[in-house]
Order: sequence, then C-alpha cells, then structure tokens
Amino acid sequence: MADTGETLFGIEPIALPQGGGPLYLQLKRRIEDALQRGAIGPGDALPSERDLAARVEMSRVTVRKAVQHLVREGVLVQRHGSGTYVAPQLNRVEQSLSQLTSFSEDMARRGMAVHSVWLDRGLYAPSPEETVTLGLGAADSVARVSRLRIAGDTPLAIERAVLSSAILPDPEAIGTSLYEHLDKGGNRPIRAIQRIRALSLGADDAALLDVAPGVASLQIERTSYLASGRVVEFTRSIYRGDAYDFVAELRLGVSR
Repeated sequence: MADTGETLFGIEPIALPQGGGPLYLQLKRRIEDALQRGAIGPGDALPSERDLAARVEMSRVTVRKAVQHLVREGVLVQRHGSGTYVAPQLNRVEQSLSQLTSFSEDMARRGMAVHSVWLDRGLYAPSPEETVTLGLGAADSVARVSRLRIAGDTPLAIERAVLSSAILPDPEAIGTSLYEHLDKGGNRPIRAIQRIRALSLGADDAALLDVAPGVASLQIERTSYLASGRVVEFTRSIYRGDAYDFVAELRLGVSR
C-alpha cells in the first residue's frame, strides 16, 4: 500500500528539478513515472495533500493542481472522506467502427456478462432537433430510451436513443437489446453515420459512470437508417475514456 512518500517516490524529501515546466506538471510526471515503475499500483493510496506537499517541498496548491489533473485523466480517484487512490485498471474494450452492432452484441461476442440500468423509457413530444433528425410531422411523438450499460461490475457507457413512436410505440417492451427488438418488427437499421468527439464529463454523467467530474470520455452520435433511407434512430452515447478503444480500418483509395 502506497501510504508514505518513501513508498511513492523512493526517497524523502524529493527536490524536483527546475526548468522542466510548471512545478505541478513536474510532480504530475513524477507520479506517472512511479506508476509506470510499479512503485504504486491500482488501489494504492497516495499520501495526504499536506504530507505529499511536505515530502516534495512544494505548496499544497501545487500538489492539489497536479492531483486534480490526474483525477481528470482517470489516473487517480478521490473518495470523499477517504483520500486519493490509484484508479483500478480496466480491461479495455476494443470496438470496431466499421460494423453496425449493439452494445449487447459487442459484449456477447467477448463473452462478457452485461446488464443495463434503465434511466428513462417513455413517449414524449419531440424537441426541434429530434423533429428534424427523424423527419417527423407536427403531431408525431418520440420514444426516448436511456440506459446505463454495465459489464461485470463496471459501468461502461450511457446510451440515450430517440426513435419515432411509429417505430417504437411501446418502449417498455424492449428487452436486453434495442436492435433485437427492432429486428422483430422489421425495423433494424442497416447503416449508420457516427460522429465521435472528446467530452469532459459533467457531474451527473460522471456519477453514473463512477468516475470524477471532468474526466475525459468519448461521445458518439449515431444516426441510423433503414433500407428505405428513413432515419430510424438517433443516439448519443457516452463511453468511459479509460475503458474503450475505437478501431477503424482504413484502406488506400484508388486513383482513377
């Protein structure tokens, strides 16, 4: 257990070299180096802010800034009333961007036990964005389904999908997989356009994913289509940045 400066850095006190950028970044790199060397590992506790500041001969403000950066990057986790710990190492999930599959299907192929916590599923009046994206009329309604997706004991993603109520009239009837449910009615999408961007998690989503607010994540917006060209689904999903690797195969274009 890394509960002293000696365990963390190997010597006490430590005078960080000058000229290597801001002091908080020098300390951040030193902590990352300790992790890479195995001096501290997943689940280990860091010294208190006061003790760490004394051992590295820095101000508590500098120490706090270095630690907060590592918390936002998912390297460290802070537990209220307990302290700061090295984050557990997750088995990263590699997901292809070239296949249109559901979360349940992705996890099943990997032999992973998954379950969901429903956050919302009901019928609503559409927002202007939903009306335009789904090609709805003034009198149409939408089905919104939101789930926290969990593999094992680890929350991995938040999915928020919107469909026309003509496609999904009873959101309560969905079982473990939305795509399986749509397939039964002949409405499973056959292609999709996805947009991916980095996103810093807000407090509510961070709490659902069991990470600190501000931690980096990936947001994927997916617009899915039927064979007819009709938009069947618009989804915004948020994936934990420390748990997912998205992979796409690229091929050299042929000049004509």
